[in-house]
Amino acid sequence: QVQLVESGGGLVQPGGSLRLSCEISGFTMDTTIIGWFRQAPGKEREVVTSISGTYPINCADSVKGRFTIYRDNAKKTDFLQMDSLKPEDTGLYSCAAAVGVQPTCNKALYYYWGQGTQVTVSS
Repeated sequence: QVQLVESGGGLVQPGGSLRLSCEISGFTMDTTIIGWFRQAPGKEREVVTSISGTYPINCADSVKGRFTIYRDNAKKTDFLQMDSLKPEDTGLYSCAAAVGVQPTCNKALYYYWGQGTQVTVSS
């Protein structure tokens, strides 16, 4: 049974940091791309970053230099390290899976989603 479980969200002040986790089960890690998405209230869901193996790519200019995705294969967990958080980073963050060997920012390729974890950046 495939499953993605996110954790690590919460309330943080502007300028703070959070690390989100995406526990991956039932997927073949070598051919599974994980993407982190976020959806702010009233806005479309956007892909933020993606990873395949240990190769990450950034998909949103707004998070460049602040967000980092990385994988711990032994733990079967992908992490999204978020630094210098801004109020506009507020939203529901979800990880999603796609099949392939190269990371992708193409939202249409992601077919399985976790439930998401809420991130609120506010003073």
